[in-house]
Amino acid sequence: MESSTQEKLNDICVKWSGKEYIISGLRFTSAVKDLKQSIYDQTGVLPERQKLMGIKYKGTQLNDDILVSELGLTASSKIMMIGTREQELAQVIEPPTDHPEVINDLDIGDEEEIEISDRAEYLAKVEKRVKTYEFKILNKPREGTKLLVLDVDYTLFDHRSVAEKGLELMRPFLHEFLTTAYSKYDIVIWSATSMKWIEAKMNELGVSSNPNYKLCFMMDSLAMITVDTPVYGVIEVKPLGVIWGRFPQWNKTNTIMFDDLRRNFIMNPQNGLKIKPFKNAHSNRATDKELVGLADYLMKIADLDDISTLRHDHWASYKNSSHHKRHKADHQQ
Repeated sequence: MESSTQEKLNDICVKWSGKEYIISGLRFTSAVKDLKQSIYDQTGVLPERQKLMGIKYKGTQLNDDILVSELGLTASSKIMMIGTREQELAQVIEPPTDHPEVINDLDIGDEEEIEISDRAEYLAKVEKRVKTYEFKILNKPREGTKLLVLDVDYTLFDHRSVAEKGLELMRPFLHEFLTTAYSKYDIVIWSATSMKWIEAKMNELGVSSNPNYKLCFMMDSLAMITVDTPVYGVIEVKPLGVIWGRFPQWNKTNTIMFDDLRRNFIMNPQNGLKIKPFKNAHSNRATDKELVGLADYLMKIADLDDISTLRHDHWASYKNSSHHKRHKADHQQ
């Protein structure tokens, strides 16, 4: 009886398309192909359509004959799966027309931003994160570079659409954008998810290994703080002071953050640029050129002494602004 119990593996949690599925009944003799079959039974995604992320196996590529018991999964492990049901492949190119667009942001006013950013209790939370958050440096900061902080979901990646491969959900011109930005900015990824998913997405998109640019480090939800807004109650935000407190070469004068949610930079409104969300990747991939324009904007402001004085929400028309002409003239003197 005891040996029979030992043959069973822990339940495995698989996350797919915004839902979690519990895979039970696998044994020590079960291979990855058996795991995929069990995932198919619950999700309807064929094994050959499945891409399992967040699994490391001795530095080699995961194949179907590897035993699940050798993957080092625990009772708390979660696997992210990318894949599309056969019956949805023909429909996935067209976005649904019967669902209204969801506006996933808060209409926070300028006065509220100022009130939040100056509150002593929130600055104390930032200071605590400065002391306790563990930064894993991937590449050392370079001297004299400005800082670009990037969100992931809906900024670089459509995390809600389904596809056979993660690359199909990548925002167009992502690698070109990062290559251009890297010439003047050190790049940090900050997502309101766990580090496991951030690493998995960056690996899947080829961001972590691209030879044309490097990430300085990545940050997860543990670096965020909660604030209580008068109108919208308690929300989580990304205070740039967590970075500035640990890396004094960066401050409000040389940092810019891209996020599709304005509330994420409520502590540093002068440094935030609300990017147009990238959704419905299959239908918008051919027309989305947001990163092309933003790369151009980053280059135009890269040599300014203080980019916090700019209105980043007017980035698309910056090249025609008197602010740009005045700064340009100052640098030519």
